[in-house]
Amino acid sequence: MTTERPSPRFADIDIWEPGDVLEAMIGGQFAAVAAVRAALPAIERAGLAMEPRLRTGGRLIYAGAGTSGRLAVQDGAELMPTFGWPRERLVLLLAGGGAAMMQAVEGAEDQIGRGNELIDVGPKDVMVALAASGTTPFTVSCLNEARRRGALIANNRDTPLLNGAEHAIFLDTGAEPIAGSTRMNAGTAQRITLSLLSTLVMIRLGHVYRGLMVDVQAANSKLTKRKREMLMHLTGRCETEAEAALVRANGNVKLAVLLLKGCSLDAARSLLERARQGLRQGLCAGNPCAPVTRARDACAEAPRRPLALGSRARARASGRRSRQRPAPFGAALERSLRRRQTAAPGGLCHRRDRPHELFARLDDGDAGKAWP
Repeated sequence: MTTERPSPRFADIDIWEPGDVLEAMIGGQFAAVAAVRAALPAIERAGLAMEPRLRTGGRLIYAGAGTSGRLAVQDGAELMPTFGWPRERLVLLLAGGGAAMMQAVEGAEDQIGRGNELIDVGPKDVMVALAASGTTPFTVSCLNEARRRGALIANNRDTPLLNGAEHAIFLDTGAEPIAGSTRMNAGTAQRITLSLLSTLVMIRLGHVYRGLMVDVQAANSKLTKRKREMLMHLTGRCETEAEAALVRANGNVKLAVLLLKGCSLDAARSLLERARQGLRQGLCAGNPCAPVTRARDACAEAPRRPLALGSRARARASGRRSRQRPAPFGAALERSLRRRQTAAPGGLCHRRDRPHELFARLDDGDAGKAWP
């Protein structure tokens, strides 16, 4: 297994200068990101396969041991406050149980019986199982017991996890700077992949609208304020109106948006249900609510372009022509040639057969002189 194999490159890492150690390790982190980028098509396929199962009430199950298991538990736990994912539809299987989050539990990775947690797994459920080695007995056991549906992440080729997965995601991170320490490169790649995969699925399920977490759970005063500001941003209403709408909607931002658009509470709930909890789809479902009374509330649901800072980019986004027109490449090249002819000894010449290259024609006596 490449993640366990010592790398000759790092054989003397324990006597390197600290700066060299850090340079080597950051290089490994960049390699981990590259491994995830190479796996993007597989991540997309897995996410699109997960969406219909979870949309129809399936559960999301995470399974893993050691570093991989802790990363899986962390990603799953963050879905509840961030996207409002129901606790009863989330199963976290960590070798060694909750105690393994804080310390290593001896022999936990070798456990192979978790049938009591998986006894009612059905075709709508999705399992995301992680193991850098791809051979961890605990994780392979969980996969085998929930084999009907699965999305897998592993960091070694031709392993039981990848071979048994319905949608395998292979992250080729190679050897670690410290052999077997998969909390480094392999762990980074797994963490990025989990974030990409779960966020993609949550976006597809309608938990994100205009780049905002419209299903965020207000577990503290900061998140309560975020909900209110989110509602003001989406509707253009003042703080008092936004607060009142959130109270009527029992803290549900989607319902509050529809209330401020003129819907009654029952109509807003019905609209979201028909739109499968997608706020964008609900707002553009043919104006089923009362007429909007404010110009700023008008439904403009075409996808917005990312914020552009340049004047030309802003002009393109608004459909207007920019007053500044870029000079043709040939004109810019001519100006550059004229400037350099006055600055360089012997002048410059331009090769017609290679128009993108400029080079100097130096007199013999001027060789080696620095140009201004």
